[in-house]
Amino acid sequence: MMRRIAVLDAPTNLGLRPPTSTSVPGCAKAPGALRDHGLLARLRARDAGCLTPPRYDPGDWRPGDGVCHAREISGYSVALADRIGAIIDRGEFPLVLGGDCSVLLGSALAMHRLGEAVGGRVGLVFVDGHSDFRHPGNASYVGAAAGEDLALVTGRGQADLAAIEGRRPYFRDIDVVVLGIRAQDEYRLDLQAAGITTRPVPALRAEGAARTAQWAHEQLADCAGYWVHIDVDVLDPAVMPAVDAPDPGGIAFAELEILLAGLVDTPHCLGVELTVFDPDYDPDGSYAAEIVNTVVAGLAPVSAPSAVPPRLLPPGPVSPVPRPGNGRSAERPVPPGPAAVPAPAVAVETIGPAVSDPTDDVDPVDRDGAGPEGDDPDPSGSDLLRRLPVAEDGPADDAGAGSLRRGSKADEGNGTGALGSSTGSGLLRQVTGRDDVAEPEPVGPPAAAGPGRLRRVAVEDEPAGPAGDTGPHRTGADIA
Repeated sequence: MMRRIAVLDAPTNLGLRPPTSTSVPGCAKAPGALRDHGLLARLRARDAGCLTPPRYDPGDWRPGDGVCHAREISGYSVALADRIGAIIDRGEFPLVLGGDCSVLLGSALAMHRLGEAVGGRVGLVFVDGHSDFRHPGNASYVGAAAGEDLALVTGRGQADLAAIEGRRPYFRDIDVVVLGIRAQDEYRLDLQAAGITTRPVPALRAEGAARTAQWAHEQLADCAGYWVHIDVDVLDPAVMPAVDAPDPGGIAFAELEILLAGLVDTPHCLGVELTVFDPDYDPDGSYAAEIVNTVVAGLAPVSAPSAVPPRLLPPGPVSPVPRPGNGRSAERPVPPGPAAVPAPAVAVETIGPAVSDPTDDVDPVDRDGAGPEGDDPDPSGSDLLRRLPVAEDGPADDAGAGSLRRGSKADEGNGTGALGSSTGSGLLRQVTGRDDVAEPEPVGPPAAAGPGRLRRVAVEDEPAGPAGDTGPHRTGADIA
């Protein structure tokens, strides 16, 4: 069963300072620019519409007044949480197109509501070039929510933003994983003191994007699920300068693609938001096209025919399934079934010369009925034959401008990672005629990780029931 993506536009720029005294931030144009490059059609996604934000008007705001646009951001966050919740209730995967990073408040509110509904906690994977952790406890003043969003959603800051509906915090510190900040991020020590898990760019590259995605999932194993926040300024300005606060030392498009694919390749991932792309700095649309290419490839595991949406089910009887190679066991529901009846033995005598089967030379893909390239997958099982390129893990090459250029999928190596073969053991039995073929190494995080509230189940086959920096200050996030 495919997991359908629903794209929701959240074109707010309320969390940013004005670029000049007579202009407004351009990131509100991002959803339209990405749609212009065929994002929805390529994702085969449902259009979930657009949530129009209030007017951008800092007025006479001054330092010491608190977060600018706080009242408008609070109201917008409630409406955004409602829309995200409705998408999840339909069994769909929300992709929220910001807008600035203040959209995280609406997503966080939706996740807190969901966690309360299922009796568990929902985590956050925060992929961003900056920690966005400024708050009254570590700064002389606050002002722009897009530079304070992580602090706000972990309960730090003024109550009208950090405690909407009396919910505070939306995410606990131990349920947050921060990826992609620069090694000298201004608030890195504050994150460490708070117990928030981080992996800056140097460590991310040393471990590899695929293993980093697996590691992030493991850090949130106690959560019922998690939300993914992606600020495109996690990319290096050499490849993505069209953001409000470009900061050297980021990752490449190919790394973001692999990281995203690994994070969403599990039913525990509840949705993704994309923020801060500013089309005003992309006059020819080339950066928008690159973002769309990356998002489409990165979200491929979500819309693959074998993807199953999360099911909010109570824990049920499970049986361990050995996973060769990593030593872990996956827990899967045990469906009842009739006892196997052995087939009678039949003796076959060969008469005359052997005649080769013309299907012996046919590629298993053709034999299984897969159509030509570009056709929709066959829901009868040929989707198991789809393969994704595997990106090589390990230390990155010297991070010069050349190493940051996006390469073809064929050049990404043959190492293991979040992208791999989805050929199942059932196909191997079909082709070889053997029942003892070991199940291949699974792709992405283990399906049974977490407390079991969001469990991978076959919807059609099982009835629903009790299945038992210190760098320059981020100018785009300050209002002075």
